[in-house]
Amino acid sequence: MTVPPSSRPAPRHRIGHLVGAYGLLALTVLLFLAFSLALPGTFPTLDNVSAVLSNHSIPALLALGATIPIATGKFDLSIGYGLGLAHVMTMELVVAGAWPWPVVCLVVIAGGAAVGAVNGVVVEFARIDSFIATLGTGSIMYAFTGWITGGARVVPGPHGLPAAFTALYDSRFLGLPVSAFYVLALTAVLWLVLERLPLGRYLYVIGSNARAADLVGIPTRRYVVCAFAGSGLVIGIAGVLLAAQQQTGNPSVGMDYLLPAFVGALLGSTAIRPGRANALGTLVAVTVLAVGLAGIGQLGARFWVTPLFNGSTLLIAVGLAGYAARRRLRRRPR
Repeated sequence: MTVPPSSRPAPRHRIGHLVGAYGLLALTVLLFLAFSLALPGTFPTLDNVSAVLSNHSIPALLALGATIPIATGKFDLSIGYGLGLAHVMTMELVVAGAWPWPVVCLVVIAGGAAVGAVNGVVVEFARIDSFIATLGTGSIMYAFTGWITGGARVVPGPHGLPAAFTALYDSRFLGLPVSAFYVLALTAVLWLVLERLPLGRYLYVIGSNARAADLVGIPTRRYVVCAFAGSGLVIGIAGVLLAAQQQTGNPSVGMDYLLPAFVGALLGSTAIRPGRANALGTLVAVTVLAVGLAGIGQLGARFWVTPLFNGSTLLIAVGLAGYAARRRLRRRPR
C-alpha cells in the first residue's frame, strides 16, 4: 500500500528525530575520540577502559533502577539512602552476623524490593508526592543505617571477606570487569520489560496520563508499587556489589551516588526514545557521563569539577527531557 505523501515524515523531521534519538550516542563517540587524541598514551587503553567500566558500574545500575519509577512519572529520591543501607546490611551480616554470603545477598536483594514496595505504597495509597514520600523514607533508611553501625565503619576481621564474595565485583570476563556485564544484563532485562512486555506499556501509559490509565482499566496503584519494588530490587543488587567492591561498610556512602544516578536516568530519556525513560537511553547517558568524567579527570581537573559537571548535566538533562516530551506530544496525531 502506498503511503500518502502528506502522511510521510518530512526529511527535516526525520533528521531531527535521528539527531534527538542518536545524538547522545554520537556525542559519546566524539568525546572518546577527542580524549583519545588529547591523551593518546593513557585514555584509549584497555586498562583505562576497564577502570572506567568498573568505576561507573554502580552508578549505572542505580540509574537503571531509577528509570523504572520515572517511566510511571514518579521519582525515587531514596535510592542513595537505600544503597547505603543495603551496602551496610551486607557487610554487617557477613562480618558481624557470620551469615553465608549467598544467603546475605538474597536477603539484602529481597529486602531492597520490599523497601521499594513500601515506597510505592506510601506514594500511591497515602497519596503523597513521590519527591516528598521517598525523601522521607530515605531519611528513615539513613537513620536506620546509622543505628545499625553507630556511625562507624563496618570493617572485616583479619581474614577479610570471602574471596568468592569479593569476586562478585573484582573478577573479569572476556578481559573486562564482570560488573560491566551486570549492567548490560540489567539493561537487556529492562529493555525487554519496558519495550516488549505489557507491563512496560502499562507503566508508560501511567506515566503519560494516570487518569486515562485508570479509565481504561489499568490498575495504576498496583503497577506503580511494582515499579518502586523493581527499583528497590536493583538498589539491593547495587548495595551487594558495592560491599564487594569497597569491602568495608560506610554508612554515609550512598548519597554520593544519588545525583549521578538521576543525571543518567533523566539524560537517558532524551536518547534512543526521546521523551520517555528507557533502558538503552540510560545506558548511553551513563556511558557519555563516564567518558566525560574520565577524560576531564585525566586532564587534571580539580576535585570540584565532578559535582559541577554532574549538576550542570542534570539541569541540561531535565531541560532536554522536558523539551523532548513536549515535542513528542506536539507530533502526536490529534
